[in-house]
Amino acid sequence: MDAPVPPRTAYRDRVPMAAGAPLRPGISVVVPALNEAANLAAAVARCQAAARRHFPDHEVIVVDDGSTDATGQIADRLATSDPRVRVVHHDRPRNLGYAYKAGVGLARFEHVLMFPGDNEGTDEQLDALMSRAGTADIVINYISNTEVRGWRRRLVSRSFVVVVNTLFGLSLRYYNGTALHRTALIRSVTIRTDSFAYQAEALVKLLRGGHSYVEVGTPIAPRAGGRTKAFRLRNAIDVGRALCRLLVDVRR
Repeated sequence: MDAPVPPRTAYRDRVPMAAGAPLRPGISVVVPALNEAANLAAAVARCQAAARRHFPDHEVIVVDDGSTDATGQIADRLATSDPRVRVVHHDRPRNLGYAYKAGVGLARFEHVLMFPGDNEGTDEQLDALMSRAGTADIVINYISNTEVRGWRRRLVSRSFVVVVNTLFGLSLRYYNGTALHRTALIRSVTIRTDSFAYQAEALVKLLRGGHSYVEVGTPIAPRAGGRTKAFRLRNAIDVGRALCRLLVDVRR
């Protein structure tokens, strides 16, 4: 018989960044998940195994972004069986950027990164990021085996990188992957978008502010199940708006 699950907490307003409590040595891994019942448990297990290899302590913050499948129940069961797993439930989908900010706002450790609930990342990716914690303000991952994705997705991703680099005078290889941040530093940045451009907005503001970074290339694994949410029309519109707003922000 399954153990009872705790009641859901639905955040209906913007989640403020946490303040006051000192950050502890270790890492917080934010795992956004929207209808990822087929992948979530494996993603959390992968994050925890990597964190144990590199940090004295850790937590995994699962952000169930309004899932309509069993994602929320699976997340609750993981949290019931392990106190290092924490769960936030949104009453409806709020988009990837909102989910990320919600997790960062709850982080209790000095480093934070996002790992997708679809488990598309790899052990090599997590090890590469976590092993370089402290070597720079930001450790940025890019995909070294883009051929595992379809040509349309590769084209869109490459075009996005070219546009952002051109607009903001940067030369990063990738903006939409996971990045390991100092928690205090990422909290110092106002990320206005809730769209898939959230990491691009954060990186542009931090790098133009003079903060150090290192890039590491690693492969990703094909999805075990489900479909990506990245290339829906609404997401494309939101990303375009975010870039326009960011351009105005950095020129002020």
